Amino acid sequence: MRLVRLFVKQKTDKLSVTFYHRKPYDSYFSIERLFADIRRNMPAHIISRVAVSPFTSRGFWKRLANVLIAPLYQSEVNHITGDVNYIALLLDKKRTVLTIHDCVVLERLTGIKKSLFFFIWYWLPEKKSSIITVISQSAKSDLLRYIQCEPDKIRVIHNCIPSEFKPCHKLLNTAKPVLLQVGTRYNKNLLRVAEALQGIPCHLRIIGMLDNQQLSALSECHVEFSSVADISDEEIVNEYRQCDMLVFVSTYEGFGMPILEANAVGRPVITGNISSMPEVAGNAACLVDPFDVKSIRSGIVRILNDERYRTELVENGYKNVKRFESQNVAKQYSLIYDEIYQRNHAS
Repeated sequence: MRLVRLFVKQKTDKLSVTFYHRKPYDSYFSIERLFADIRRNMPAHIISRVAVSPFTSRGFWKRLANVLIAPLYQSEVNHITGDVNYIALLLDKKRTVLTIHDCVVLERLTGIKKSLFFFIWYWLPEKKSSIITVISQSAKSDLLRYIQCEPDKIRVIHNCIPSEFKPCHKLLNTAKPVLLQVGTRYNKNLLRVAEALQGIPCHLRIIGMLDNQQLSALSECHVEFSSVADISDEEIVNEYRQCDMLVFVSTYEGFGMPILEANAVGRPVITGNISSMPEVAGNAACLVDPFDVKSIRSGIVRILNDERYRTELVENGYKNVKRFESQNVAKQYSLIYDEIYQRNHAS
């Protein structure tokens, strides 16, 4: 397992934490970027190091190798940051914190595949973790529907907003506004978005790979669009700066980071009124029914046509992101690490 970063401290009152990361498989590492910000804001007594799984999480043998190698890099606290939950199997339970970002796969899978995934990614890792963190109250409720454990074992710590996202004023392009759609997986709801945009003069900018069904829907609805995938963090930020609003009407989210990213840059947001999205957005987004095309369309039209409402959303967005500053999130994690250490060294 490759050590990416090791901060060495000499004082005896320090606490060492290994952050276990998946091996990245594309160029937009949301989990990795999130915890890089968290580590930068950790209290001085935390010694942080990163262990990256040597293999992508695909196939039995690669995953088995990740499990076998993970114990070599244990610290006083082990923190599995997401996606590779199964590497908890051979770690010391008393020292292990597991972050689960969502249950979206369990919502989609069926049959034996769902059962196997649940057993390896959720049931066993829960048994091998001292504390589980989730990124929203909604995610905690979802997780408790699937696993049987004490609710107090699951702690809610919201994601933080990356420091790269800063205010960037932009006048609305009234002739042809650019609407940014982040993500193309099934829960990102692109098919309904395409239908909702039919007849609205705009350009839909999509981040993510498009499949044939999505391409067909965009064509049939005569939606002008362009797409990009596998782009850097810097390019992601630039996409927000260039757009006029964010369209993020997912049918399911464990958190909904694009809401905060658009808030921070100063772009109005339309998002879903279900799952974690209202929790994250607060009063800084237009909430619509993601299963209702008319509701989506009405929200988009309101933002584009109502300047006062649009300005209100942007101003509320700047206030909203303050709830998710890196320093606050890092402090919450550090308290959990301290709790784990104290449990294991109680006299």
